[in-house]
Amino acid sequence: MPAVQPPCKVLVSGATGYIAAWVVQNLLERGYSVRGTARSVAKGEYLKKVFAPYGDKFEVVVVEDISQDGAFDEAVKGVDAIEHTASPFHMNAVDPDELIKPAVNGTVGMLKSVLKDESTKVKRVVITSSGAAVLREEPTQLTFTEADWNTQCLEVLKKFEDEGRKNEAPNMMKYRASKTLAERSAWEFVNDPENKLRIKWDLAVLNPPFVFGPAIHEITTPSSLNTSAATFYNYVADGTKANAAGNDFLANTGTCWIDVRDLAEAHALALEKEAAGGERIIVSGGLWKWQDFIDAANDLNPLPKLSTTLPVGIRGAGKTAKHLSIYNTAKADRILGLKYRSIAETTKDTFGDYEARGW
Repeated sequence: MPAVQPPCKVLVSGATGYIAAWVVQNLLERGYSVRGTARSVAKGEYLKKVFAPYGDKFEVVVVEDISQDGAFDEAVKGVDAIEHTASPFHMNAVDPDELIKPAVNGTVGMLKSVLKDESTKVKRVVITSSGAAVLREEPTQLTFTEADWNTQCLEVLKKFEDEGRKNEAPNMMKYRASKTLAERSAWEFVNDPENKLRIKWDLAVLNPPFVFGPAIHEITTPSSLNTSAATFYNYVADGTKANAAGNDFLANTGTCWIDVRDLAEAHALALEKEAAGGERIIVSGGLWKWQDFIDAANDLNPLPKLSTTLPVGIRGAGKTAKHLSIYNTAKADRILGLKYRSIAETTKDTFGDYEARGW
């Protein structure tokens, strides 16, 4: 399939989210027109103000519930490509279906809406999946590639369900199951023989790990940050919470990560690179432990003026810690040619964001 190029129009679902807002900005900077979805008119107003300099290149449409049949039917009309980022990510779900249903229904629903539009101009759909759909937890070090699927989380959920206590399954397993099942449903949809005869576009999937970095979506306090960014604030900026977690936790907790701006760049490249079509691509900037980011924060000169006291932990302890999960990013290197920000750069920019917000 031909790659997508500016000034094409791109639909970005869940545009008010942490990752999606950066995806929108990246696309606008490249010269694309962007249609973003929001759950309400009120939620879309903030983004209209942020992206006002781009004039009519940015528009917002309301999709109240992504899990409803036909939710994206109108939104997909007239666009040339789609970045589907809308999917719940939090650790508060009781019933696993609170995460699984909107993730799966939203993903399949988007693809159904594109297929249903007989006059569609869509050439490519890029879906934000996750490293959560790739990895599994083992006591030994493992390197994961795009050939790996997280079946472990599905097995754990089934075990709890068989025991009549599915709501007691670990929250991280509930989240991982939602990402695994949503991505699997997307590939099953495009590979279905009946659908294949009608599909005029191709699919690309990005699998990022933890996402950190500054925010441009609507937030007011640290407590309103999304899950990954809030966790970063709690353990890297808030000394009280970090110290309560303990030095051993700070030195040994962490896997792989990517800066949110690099992930936004990956989304654009996944549209533009012809070779990305039909591919599942892991994008990861490397390994981390909380101590690595804490060290970078304490190396800032001058130190940021925050309402919190920086944690210190045990300097350098993250560099000698054991990493059990590693991602092979050779495919991303080959197809996307993505360059990644360093821990130092992301920490500097994130703390600059905190300081600018008066936190």
